[in-house]
Amino acid sequence: MRKVGIGVIGCGNISTKYLEAMKLFPVLELKAVADMRSSVAEQRAAQYGVPGLRVDQMLKRDDIELVVNLTVPLAHTDVSLAVLNAGKHVHSEKPLGIDTVEARKVMELAERKGLRVGCAPDTFLGGGHQTARKLIDDGAIGTPVAGSAFFGCPGHESWHPAPGFYYLRGGGPMLDMGPYYITDLVQLLGPVASVMGSTARPRSQRVVTSQPMNGALIPVEVDTHVAGTLEFESGAVVSITMSFDVPQHAHAPIEIYGDKASMLVPDPNKFGGEVKLAKPRAEWESVPLTHGHAEGEFRSIGVAELATALVTGRPHRASGALAFHVLEVMEAFGISAKEGRRVAIESRVERPAALPAGRAVGQID
Repeated sequence: MRKVGIGVIGCGNISTKYLEAMKLFPVLELKAVADMRSSVAEQRAAQYGVPGLRVDQMLKRDDIELVVNLTVPLAHTDVSLAVLNAGKHVHSEKPLGIDTVEARKVMELAERKGLRVGCAPDTFLGGGHQTARKLIDDGAIGTPVAGSAFFGCPGHESWHPAPGFYYLRGGGPMLDMGPYYITDLVQLLGPVASVMGSTARPRSQRVVTSQPMNGALIPVEVDTHVAGTLEFESGAVVSITMSFDVPQHAHAPIEIYGDKASMLVPDPNKFGGEVKLAKPRAEWESVPLTHGHAEGEFRSIGVAELATALVTGRPHRASGALAFHVLEVMEAFGISAKEGRRVAIESRVERPAALPAGRAVGQID
């Protein structure tokens, strides 16, 4: 299989995870990195043995076919549009845009130019989540009826070196963590039909306790506690909570309840983890993982899966269409809370195809 030339725009905190993981996938060939801060780009470039460029320089490179957009959320749309206008495919960090109006621009431009859009999260391609998918497809829990999804923490200002953007437009727990949970739920249960939501913003400012900003006050422009209900086309109903206002909790990340058994799904922000099943009035039992890419950090598996799809000509799984659907779902919680009504989801997307079982690290098809 031929290699696909890769460029990375955005050399911040998350870039090292992507760049390290790219080494695991033979289909990917890193060609260059870029950042609006030249010193940061040069540092990453030296670290990974590739040129550090300006964005405009990267977009002129003929040997780069696919660009990975790792900029901050507010810049995702503009950077993705620039990549597409340069005639290159793009894989973006989540979310695809800060709202569906912005994200639709990306999808429409890609369609006009015949280019592909991929988007994080790609953790649902990990062994833990593909095992859960296989169990559902094989009928291990019967027909999925209901479920729950829960993420709660005290906020990111205690550990992130520059946490301000998490609390600005484009941030918040739903846009930050919701993509992991909702994307996984869509690949497990299919598309979402409607949403009901409630939101809260208990503080207008947050005190940073991490370094180097310890003691700084940062403004809060978004709701930091979002809760509600996802109603799936299949008929399944899932309760969901995403919060930066939870000191501690004991909830499982995702639980799926079928008419024959219940299933515990691992943390969707990780690739592996333990999958458990329990029949009525029985104990939970661990299920052996059937898929690879479970032990470790594989933050470029979505990029590799898209690159493989480009080479073979098949649809890709961590697609812009999936990310757009998830973004519309997340946006609907705020609309529902503000207007006090159930919000129908207009976009439709097919469940991403399940990955084949038994593949070694670095293999996709």
